[in-house]
Amino acid sequence: MRASDFDDEAFFATLDREGLRVLVIGRFAMVALGAPLLTADSELWCDPDAIESLNRVGADFELYPTATPDDARSRGRYVLEGDEHVDVMVARSKTTIEGTAVRFDDLWTHHEAVVFRSTRIHVPSLEGLLATKKFADRPKDREDRLWLEALAAKAGR
Repeated sequence: MRASDFDDEAFFATLDREGLRVLVIGRFAMVALGAPLLTADSELWCDPDAIESLNRVGADFELYPTATPDDARSRGRYVLEGDEHVDVMVARSKTTIEGTAVRFDDLWTHHEAVVFRSTRIHVPSLEGLLATKKFADRPKDREDRLWLEALAAKAGR
């Protein structure tokens, strides 16, 4: 098995430079906030109106969509695949396990731009990222919520 040639810093820098409304969520966002994790799943939440632009950027990095933009919109998600596997959520909103609707536009309005390594990435606010960790109730989601809640308490939020 060979290492991936995917350059995540260049990919995220291109998303930022192109001005795409794409939020980094999942464990990659947590690592960017300082979580002591060894894995950094690449997961994005993209404005449904920006799918085509995201796919163009992905193609520059040899990442190709597993669904057409229309199919992705109807399913609410798809994957960019190549040397890397990038989960892309494209729903306008998603409901948490508690029944709360989380809207992409709300998360974007209150997102933070953070520097990870040498690249600026866009992540939901701490509260928004915590909400995205309530979309599922897997063991890793519960662990992630505990860490985010501790970070929020430390920050006085």
